[in-house]
Amino acid sequence: MKVIVKKSKIQGKGVFATRNIKKGEVVLKWDTSHRLKKTEVNELSEKEKNYVSYMNGKYVQMQVPEKYVNHSCEPNTHPKNHSDIAIRDIKKGEEITSDYSKESVGGTFLDCKCGSKKCKGRIKF
Repeated sequence: MKVIVKKSKIQGKGVFATRNIKKGEVVLKWDTSHRLKKTEVNELSEKEKNYVSYMNGKYVQMQVPEKYVNHSCEPNTHPKNHSDIAIRDIKKGEEITSDYSKESVGGTFLDCKCGSKKCKGRIKF
């Protein structure tokens, strides 16, 4: 297994590399079996909406461990084909992060706590 879920300095739980991961490598392959219709997404609580991704015209309710990938304004992965792909080499023990504004359901705001020097403070997704 490439990752483990544990307490994050960014927020709540996070996903961390259990080994070195190379740029371009698939870090996480999402469980996409929990698909939702737009009406179902609208009925979710704001907290539950945080775990919904919209990609390729489909709403997917994220599962463990991918639901715990925290946002960063300087992410080390990007979403592609319902996976998180490393956009640079990731060291063992490093938290796996993504830019939520690239993959989300829209209409929601997040006060960013990523700690990056390039932190946007508040992101819309």
